Amino acid sequence: MRIGMGYDVHRLTENRKLILGGVEIPYEKGLLGHSDADVLVHAVMDALLGAAALGDIGKHFPDKDPKYLGADSMQLLEQVKRLLEQENYLIENIDATIIAQKPKLAAYIPTMVQNLAVVLGLKNSQVNVKATTEEGLGFTGSGEGISAQAVCLLMEAENYADFIGSREVYSYPPQKDETSPCQECRGCRHRQ
Repeated sequence: MRIGMGYDVHRLTENRKLILGGVEIPYEKGLLGHSDADVLVHAVMDALLGAAALGDIGKHFPDKDPKYLGADSMQLLEQVKRLLEQENYLIENIDATIIAQKPKLAAYIPTMVQNLAVVLGLKNSQVNVKATTEEGLGFTGSGEGISAQAVCLLMEAENYADFIGSREVYSYPPQKDETSPCQECRGCRHRQ
């Protein structure tokens, strides 16, 4: 098991769209950034990359690279998913919090959860998104910006069969019956 933590913050400014979790939120301001400045997705990406010891989003998607100017963060998240697959990691769950005084986000959270789950190939029950205010305190409380935090749990594919179901070790190739938890994922290191 590997645990990752991610954090991101962007300043609110006029003449920008406010995008959180891949959802465009109607609001008078948006987040300033090189990409679409989706703080939620950026925090999730940093948590995933950190858990896998693969650096951070600045390493993989530098804000000095014009290729990422205006980039859709959901597409960047898909690239992070591919990096995890290459390293044989499976995502167990993600828990994220958006910190914003305004706008109210509760109505948009189910769509954010769905967007993250679809891109990462997860069930909605493996993704949790919350929103809170800072009661008028700090830069988020004064409406200067929005931040997000995320944590995640990864499993190495080679250990996944040990983790779920019973504690028995299953070998490859999998048994084709209901007693084997093997789903023939792409990453099993026991494959020859």
